[in-house]
Formats: sequence, structure tokens, C-alpha cells
Amino acid sequence: MAPNITTVVANATTEQLPKAHGGSSGRAFVTFLAGNGDYVKGVVGLAKGLRKAKSMYPLVVAVLPDVPEEHRAILKSQGCIVREIEPVYPPKNQTQFAMAYYVINYSKLRIWEFVEYQKMIYLDGDIQVFGNIDHLFDLPNNYFYAVMDCFCEKTWSHTPQFQIGYCQQCPDKVQWPSHFGTKPPLYFNAGMFVYEPNLNTYRHLLQTVQVIKPTSFAEQDFLNMYFKDKYKPIPNVYNLVLAMLWRHPENVELDQVQVVHYCAAGSKPWRFTGKEENMDREDIKMLMKKWWDIYEDETLDYNNNSVNVERFTSVLLDAGGFQFVPAPSAA
Repeated sequence: MAPNITTVVANATTEQLPKAHGGSSGRAFVTFLAGNGDYVKGVVGLAKGLRKAKSMYPLVVAVLPDVPEEHRAILKSQGCIVREIEPVYPPKNQTQFAMAYYVINYSKLRIWEFVEYQKMIYLDGDIQVFGNIDHLFDLPNNYFYAVMDCFCEKTWSHTPQFQIGYCQQCPDKVQWPSHFGTKPPLYFNAGMFVYEPNLNTYRHLLQTVQVIKPTSFAEQDFLNMYFKDKYKPIPNVYNLVLAMLWRHPENVELDQVQVVHYCAAGSKPWRFTGKEENMDREDIKMLMKKWWDIYEDETLDYNNNSVNVERFTSVLLDAGGFQFVPAPSAA
């Protein structure tokens, strides 16, 4: 059963352009891939995870020009819709990103141009889906939905939140000091979010990113700034950042988690050695096994007809494409 989602709905309007429907529903998942490295394995795993969860919607992969044809062919063979985008770079500056590769993540802004879809769910390539989350597409429009981040890992050491031990995951544990000024707004992790493609938003995003000084968490900081007035938190089960397991275990119910984000140091399943800090935990080993069970399951490959006939039938029924009449028993 899907967890209850409580959202605050305010009177809000945005200028929307007419959109063509993507497929029968105008809905899709989307992820991002750059370079010729091994992240393609993460995207393949994600595609198979969505299939195992019996999602009715396709996975679009936004790829940069440097993704090799071999990797694109692999993605297409797994039923992904591969769409090439051009890189987006922030203004040149001396910003020290939390991770050097974060700079390329500004290219994710291109996904707001995918207006053939009415609503999309973005998922990073190091995410796995362990339950059906199609119901998130039904969240009210005109908001940006994502899971609140945790400020307790060392990558946050440059921030006042980390320095005083304040985290929005446990806001009553350490109070925000009054002499620090206004408490920071809620801050989401941009590895998973629900949004609506829109050409006006897309153009404004690209214009704004060129006049805003980049900060440590690159496009995540930028998206938090841009959508701060439209952001609505959703439960942690839809983007379990692994650090939550040791930083805020009281907030985690593993058996309820639908989406796991393998973003902690040493936690990429396809590179896992178990040697990095916290990677020898039993819950981490269990989550690694769950990822590999999906990745290695050949019955989840796109060319498995029984899986895809079931999904195709579900989509057509949902769209009213035909009337399904069960065949009589042969007995």
C-alpha cells in the first residue's frame, strides 16, 4: 500500500503552454546520463526496477553528446527512450563544488523542455525503485515535489547547518540560533522530484542560471533557490538517502521504502566493495543485494514478452484504448 501523502495546496497559477501527450498519458520517468563511464549500469538497473514495480510509464534518458552509441543501444534495448541534450554550464567562477563532477549536472535543466509530457518524475541514475510510485503523478499540479535532504554528512561541512548540528530531519534536536538570522527554508534532495515540463519555465531556468553564482551543490542548490516557493515535501520513502540509515534511523522504516538513493560514498552497487565508511552495515548489504537481484534478473529485460504485454495492456486499458474481454476457459 502506498503511504499517505499530505500536501499543502494553496491558490497558485502558472502560465502553462499547451502540451502534446507523451504516449497515452503524457507521463514519464526521466533520468540523466553523461560520459562513457559505468553509470549506464545504474540506468539499466533503474529501467528494470521500474519494470519490476509494474510502472505503466516509460523511462526517458536525457543523454549528453559524449554518451557513446554502445551505451545508447544498451538503453534502447532495455526499453528506454533516449533523448540527446546539449550541456548546460554555469558562469565561470572559482566555486569549489562538493564533488567536481557536479558541474555537469546543470544539464538536467534541459528536461523542462520535454513538453511532450505533461508531468514527469526525475530519478538519478544511482536510484532504484522497489515499489510502484505511479501514484505520484497524481499529485496536484503547479508544485515541485521532492524529499527533504539531510545536512549531517561531511559534504555539508561548509554550511552553518552542519557547523551547529542543525538538520531539518530532526529540527527539534538543535534549534536554529536567533543570531544566525532567519532559519533556512526547507531544502530538498534533487535526486528525485516530480515536476511539469514547461517551455516558459525552461527558458527562465536557462536565463537565471547564467546570472546566479554557482554554489557547492550546483544544480541542487539552484533548483532549491528557484522553486523555494513551489516546493512541497513528500515522505522519505520516495528518496531514501542512505545516510539516513545512520544519521536518522528513527525516521526510516525500511520495509516501507519505495525508492533508494545510493549516493553515499562507496555505495554505488556496481562499484561496491564494502570497504568505505558505513558500507559494512547489514542494512547496506541487504540493499546492495536487492539492487543486484533486479539488475541480474533476465526476466526483467525489455525483450521479455510477458512483462511487456502486461504493461502494454495496462496502459491501453487506462487510456480506454480497447475493451478487454477475457477469453473463455479451454477446460
